[in-house]
Amino acid sequence: MFVLDKHGQPVQPTSPAYARKLLCSGRAVVHRHTPFVIRLKDRTAADSVVAGVQVGIDPGSRHTGLAVFTERDGSRTGRYALQLDHRGGAIRDKLTARSRYRRRRRSKNLRYRSPRFSNRTKPKGWLAPSLRHRVDTTVSWVARLTRWAPVTAVHVEKVSFDTHALSAGRPLEGVEYQQGTLAGYEVREYLLAKWGRTCAYCGASGLPLNLDHIHPRSRGGSDRISNLTLACIRCNQTKNATPVQEFLKDKPALLAKILKQAKAPLRDAAAVNTTRRALWQALKTTGLPVAGASGGRTKWNRSRTGAAKSHTLDALHVGHLDTVTTWPSTVLAAKATGRGTYCRTRTDRYGFPRLRLPRTKQVKGFATGDLVRATVPTGKNTGVHTGRVAVRSTGSFNITTRHGTVQGIGHRHVRLLQRADGYGYTTHPEVRQRAAFPPGPEGPGLHAGGN
Repeated sequence: MFVLDKHGQPVQPTSPAYARKLLCSGRAVVHRHTPFVIRLKDRTAADSVVAGVQVGIDPGSRHTGLAVFTERDGSRTGRYALQLDHRGGAIRDKLTARSRYRRRRRSKNLRYRSPRFSNRTKPKGWLAPSLRHRVDTTVSWVARLTRWAPVTAVHVEKVSFDTHALSAGRPLEGVEYQQGTLAGYEVREYLLAKWGRTCAYCGASGLPLNLDHIHPRSRGGSDRISNLTLACIRCNQTKNATPVQEFLKDKPALLAKILKQAKAPLRDAAAVNTTRRALWQALKTTGLPVAGASGGRTKWNRSRTGAAKSHTLDALHVGHLDTVTTWPSTVLAAKATGRGTYCRTRTDRYGFPRLRLPRTKQVKGFATGDLVRATVPTGKNTGVHTGRVAVRSTGSFNITTRHGTVQGIGHRHVRLLQRADGYGYTTHPEVRQRAAFPPGPEGPGLHAGGN
C-alpha cells in the first residue's frame, strides 16, 4: 500500500495488514480509494526511513505492465503490480470515422467549405493520436506513482524485436537460436506472442514448443520469421519434412488459418517499436534515472527465476537483476476509458440526431464515471453496490460493478468514493505458477527444433 506523510509527501510503502492497523488506530486516513493510498497524521518524511522504490515498465501495444519493487544487492521484491489497458484502437476507429465523414462532406453536394492547408504540417517527432495516447498514459502513470511512492529509478524495455530484421533482414540460421546467452530470445519472444504460446497444429499449450518451418528447409523453405511457427514435440516430429499443405490436407480450415496468420502484418510490433523511443525520451524528462533493456533480456530473466508470462511480471523482470524473491498476488488493471464526449446528441444509423444529452454533466453532485458505493436498504436492489456510476437527470442512477450493472438506484443511497479520472479499475490474480520445465539454453517452454 502506498503511504504519504502528513504533508502529502511519499514515504516507504507498507503491507496491507500494517496499513489496516494504522487506519484502525486513527494514525492514518484514506487519501485515495483506487489505487489505495493512506496518509499519516503523525509523521513526516523527514522522521521516516525512506529506502525508495523503483518502477519497471513493459510497454505494449494494447497493454502496458508496471511494477513497483525494491531492490537490494541485485535481488528484487515486487511491491505493487499495475496493468494499463490502452484505448489506442478506439482512438484509431474514431479518427477513421471522422475522416470518412469529412470525405463524404467534400464529395456530396453539401455546403461548400474552402480547403484549408495551413494545418497540414506535422511537427518533428509527431505521432498519430492512437500512438501518442500510449506514451502519454504511461508517462502519466509514472508521474502518479512518483506522487504516491518514493521512486528513485525507472527501468523500461527500449527494444522488444526489430521488425525489419524479422521480416526483411538477413536470414536467421537455425543454429543461431542456440548460440549465446541471449541469442534467439528476441525471435522466440515474438513467435510466442504471435502464435499465442500454443501449438499451431493441435492447439496444445503448457508444453515445450519447438520452432517449426511451415515450408520445410529441406524443400527450399527459408528461415525468415514469416516461415516460422510453434509446434509441440509430437506435431513437430510427425510433420517432419512434410509440406504443410500435405500435412493438413484433411484440415483445410486449419491450413488456411495457419497460412493467413503466418503472413499477418506486424501491426502491434510496429506500434510498440514506434512509441518506444518517444516513451524513452518522455521518461527522461521526468528527472528520474531511466535504464533501458531489451525484451530478450526480460525473457531471459523470467526463465532464470521461473516466473510465468504476464505484463506485470515482465515489468518486474526488466533490466539487470540476479533474482526475484516475490511479487504481488493481485494485479490492478486500469483501463483507459476517456473523460466523456463533447457530442451532446446520439444519432441513428443514418446520422440524424435521435437523442439529446444534457449540457450539465453533474447530477446531484455525481458525474458519470465516478467511483461510488450505494447502500440500498430495501427493494429489489437491496445490498451494497460498489462501482462506476452512470447518472441521470431524474436522480435514478445505474452502477456498473464487477458482477454487472444495477439499474435504478436513487441518488440518496449513493456515496462518492473517488472522482472519475478517465480510468476504470478492476483487479485480477497474478499468474503465479512456476515454469513446468527447468530453464535451459533455449529457455522454458520453447526449444529449438527444425525440419
